[in-house]
Amino acid sequence: MSTESSVSTPADLYWFKSSYSGSGGGDCVEVAATPATVHIRDAKNRQGPVLGVSTGAWSASATFAGGRPRPEL
Repeated sequence: MSTESSVSTPADLYWFKSSYSGSGGGDCVEVAATPATVHIRDAKNRQGPVLGVSTGAWSASATFAGGRPRPEL
């Protein structure tokens, strides 16, 4: 396990929101990718904390989530 980390500030990143996100300000997240990390933040709290995960972990999570049925709201 490596203890090295690479830090990008949120201002240095290009953030985007899913095309599935509505414009009503609901439960949306924004993501920004770097070569080794996908950064995730709350679209309603852009100055709040940012979660960073490896690109492999993001890919596995997206694959898992994409294969699941959407809940009825």
